[in-house]
Amino acid sequence: MAEALLDRPYLIDKMKLFSEEDILAIEQQTLAEYGMTKLQFIDAIGSDTANEIVSSFDNRRPIVIFAGPDTCGAYALATGCHLYAKGLTPYVFLFNIGGNKLSSECEIWRSKYLACSDEQIMTEVTGLRFSMPELDSGMLVVDGLFGSDITGPLSRGYQILVNNINDSGATIISIDTPSGLPGNPTSGLINSKIIHADTTLALIMPRMSFFINENIELVGRWKVIGPKPSQATIRRMRNTHFLIEGDNIRKRLKPRRFDCSKNDYGSAIIFAGSYGMMGAAVLATKSASRSGCGRVICHSPRCGYNIIQTSVPSALFEADKDENAITDIELRHNYSAIAIGPGLGTSDRTISALEQFLKISSANGRPVILDADALNCMSIRPTMIDYLPVLSILTPHSGEFDRLFGRQPSSSARLAKAVEISRKYKIIIVLKGYYTVTVRPDGKVFYNSSGTPALATAGTGDVLTGLMAGLLAQGLKPEIASVAAVYIHGVAGRIAENINGTYGVTADDVADCVGKAIKSIMCD
Repeated sequence: MAEALLDRPYLIDKMKLFSEEDILAIEQQTLAEYGMTKLQFIDAIGSDTANEIVSSFDNRRPIVIFAGPDTCGAYALATGCHLYAKGLTPYVFLFNIGGNKLSSECEIWRSKYLACSDEQIMTEVTGLRFSMPELDSGMLVVDGLFGSDITGPLSRGYQILVNNINDSGATIISIDTPSGLPGNPTSGLINSKIIHADTTLALIMPRMSFFINENIELVGRWKVIGPKPSQATIRRMRNTHFLIEGDNIRKRLKPRRFDCSKNDYGSAIIFAGSYGMMGAAVLATKSASRSGCGRVICHSPRCGYNIIQTSVPSALFEADKDENAITDIELRHNYSAIAIGPGLGTSDRTISALEQFLKISSANGRPVILDADALNCMSIRPTMIDYLPVLSILTPHSGEFDRLFGRQPSSSARLAKAVEISRKYKIIIVLKGYYTVTVRPDGKVFYNSSGTPALATAGTGDVLTGLMAGLLAQGLKPEIASVAAVYIHGVAGRIAENINGTYGVTADDVADCVGKAIKSIMCD
């Protein structure tokens, strides 16, 4: 998959994300601050889009622009004007079904585009019959059909057009949003009826729908274009969704004092492993050790003694009384952080041990990190959910989440359910994916920007669990440690990817790169 993030010319006030309605209000205030008319704004978007095309793509390619009847169509026509001024000759298909459906802005930019040349450079489609042009992989298509002008499904005719564009193999650049994709997260979308962009040029700021798993293939790479939005307006507006970037995490990672010792950086205990699944325990323990945690203890069945002691000699080993499974989840010391789950298994005795532990933890209010088989144990005995300590962190992938909280039809529905569950039980839920999402009990949602396809390999979730435990042990609050761990985990994956290639990364590589990731974030 193409890189999902491009370099952006500015950060948006801690990367707040807003609904489509709020973005429209921000756009209006931005234009007022700049003393810019709507036509001037359209011209600026057209200029930025043309510059992106010229700088990022082979300009020998034929360029075909599909323009809709409303504002997005005006952006597309303005793009055509600027491309023509740069010596390129794009061909435009303008859809004006009925002959009188163009917005005033679109009419103005149609006239401007036609004035660019005496040549026939545009077909205006006014009837229901339309001869689809021959598109192929050597062409560049600019999607200016609808963007966020419409929020519902495309009509049947436009769905056929979209399918033909997607099937052509042409490189596709969408202005605003891929046509057919609403800016707000929406369930029930059919991806085949939406433009599949290679690059999306978002106006003012990215849309929340960009970060939903099913939409990643629709958006492709994305980049913000247009004038810098009104910061005063952004600060005034309430929002609950954020995009996390390195600058947000850097502020939370403190340089170490010269006179520090291991006692200054906490202790983490990780209950992990069972016969045949000790690798998960190794990965979580190694990652916690690389996080900067002062002391890491791995509690595993006795069969894991030699494995842990040889694989992670810096960690301590605490043996369960059972040879092959964890059956006594008890705290023998006052640890700074507790994580349970990697390779745990789901035997009856393990489930009972986890249930007993959560009842005690709920009574004393100790947050705990629960991952992998700990979540599967809970799905087998769902009453355990009632004993989750406040601000405990659950880190499910989609399957684990659905087993625990009910099957969800889409990532948008799963996110909505996670917000509901987080608020109800006062817990933190980390929904793993390309843009891993952290949901807090106050309703705030944090999308991670550092993901990479290289992390799509067995065991990387165990690495995240250990890293999260290590940060929690060092004094970060659960709501901070969860977000920071997810970001650092992504950076570690990218470093490992640079060394081993996307296909060659293993979870062990990611664990080994945790320290390098923290260093790169702090020194960036």
